[in-house]
Amino acid sequence: MEQALRAMLSGVPIGLQLGATGTGGAILGVPLMVYIAGMSLQQAAAMSLMIVATSSLVGAWEYGRKGVVKPKAAAAFSWTGMIGSWAGAFGHRLVREEVLLVLFGLLLLLLRIVMARQRHLAADRADDESCATRFPRTCWVKVGGIGLIVGTLNGLFGVGGGFMVVPALILVLRFPPRAAIGTSLTIIFLISIGGVIGHMQFGHVDWSLLGYVLLGSVTGMLLGVRLDTWVSPTVMGRVTASITICIAGTLIAVNLAKLAGWLG
Repeated sequence: MEQALRAMLSGVPIGLQLGATGTGGAILGVPLMVYIAGMSLQQAAAMSLMIVATSSLVGAWEYGRKGVVKPKAAAAFSWTGMIGSWAGAFGHRLVREEVLLVLFGLLLLLLRIVMARQRHLAADRADDESCATRFPRTCWVKVGGIGLIVGTLNGLFGVGGGFMVVPALILVLRFPPRAAIGTSLTIIFLISIGGVIGHMQFGHVDWSLLGYVLLGSVTGMLLGVRLDTWVSPTVMGRVTASITICIAGTLIAVNLAKLAGWLG
């Protein structure tokens, strides 16, 4: 019962972040599930992907109804992404957990840099939107490698990868921002399926704990949506940025100390 309560508490910040900012819930959820709920990194990554896949499917459905999802771009990203996600889930068990957590901390720092850069993406985007409208063969070539990288991170760490997909769609394929978000959710859902299959094939998922994490996440989501009316987006962005950087620094410091033999 104690672990169930801790699992639910670890899910609250996931939903809180998603409800207040619309992004980044899973990237915080993995370390919280490891250190608060006491799960293994493999279990936390698998559960995170299930949550990511579910929420992304709902979002993709809503954007699809509005006609802003580009199926060809989603397919181009996803076929290599699903392979990479499955491979990441397979490789997860071959790497020491402390090494993965150090790399995860570095990924969090990269996330903050990318998110800080995203506000300038629309200004940097050129006028050629052929990949967003017609999607010729050259566009398929552009995104194959990116999809593989995103998928590998997805399966290895249990993160959605939207922080890489959205900038890639805007900068590389010249998508309008709204179409980039809707298409990104579709891509993340498809890629996450490959990671979930891999983790279920090579590892173990505690379904009861997953239910408690989802319960906490829904609770946090409801709080996050209401928090938006009390706190300005600028303040919320600064708070989440500070929390992300603190978690990243802690992950890197603690796990480097473990690798050096300074901590048991």
